Amino acid sequence: MTTSVFFGCTFIAFGPAISLFLFTIARDPLRVIFLIAGAFFWLVSLLLSSLVWFIAVQISNKENASVQKGLLIFGVVLSVLLQETFRFGYYKLLKRANEGLMALSQEDAMPISIRQLAYVSGLGFGFMSGAFSVVNILADSLGPGTVGIHGDSQHYFVSSAFMTMAIILLHMFWGVVFFDACEKKRWWAVVIVVLSHLLVSCLSFLNPQYEGSLIPAYVVMCVMGMWAFSSAGGSFRNLKLCLTCRDKDFLLANHRPR
Repeated sequence: MTTSVFFGCTFIAFGPAISLFLFTIARDPLRVIFLIAGAFFWLVSLLLSSLVWFIAVQISNKENASVQKGLLIFGVVLSVLLQETFRFGYYKLLKRANEGLMALSQEDAMPISIRQLAYVSGLGFGFMSGAFSVVNILADSLGPGTVGIHGDSQHYFVSSAFMTMAIILLHMFWGVVFFDACEKKRWWAVVIVVLSHLLVSCLSFLNPQYEGSLIPAYVVMCVMGMWAFSSAGGSFRNLKLCLTCRDKDFLLANHRPR
């Protein structure tokens, strides 16, 4: 049973993201490089926020529960702000890198468009975020032990897997909206991305009331997904063409930079 839970939760959490990687990124070495770089930027942001939080805990009163809870909230907020700061820094770096690639390229078009960079970097952020969110939980799912034997929720593992999937996809959507907002200098959209990231991260404090965290997170994911689709130039018409396999250029794997 524990093995089934492990593989089931793993596929729930990472199945959609791995599918996107295999079908839209894996065949292009340049996209793979940018995805790994995005994951590295997220990792650095986590390292800095963890370091600040660790120092704060060490110098605080460890026996005061309210202080420790306040520091936990502070750590979450700081982590989100640093992640979005590094996302902006990565956007600036990619803009310069793309200009360099354009100068070296013999073609008139850029080797990779800013929309593709937004998608790839967002997925890189999501992969690393999801890995750190659920890897320890998946390790515990292999046992020994029985979930809920002391009256706790038996849906801990599957709820964590669905939340991880939402976070991974949200990072992809946030990346697309964030980069598009920076390109068009719509700073209000950047603020909305940061606030929605804060909201979804703080929903975890509602656990173990999983319906109170999962349902709002998936509502935010759907809204951000539609926004990202629109920001990427999507419409009902080309969505219909894509679903009916009549517009091959709509797929990112065959999409040329514009």
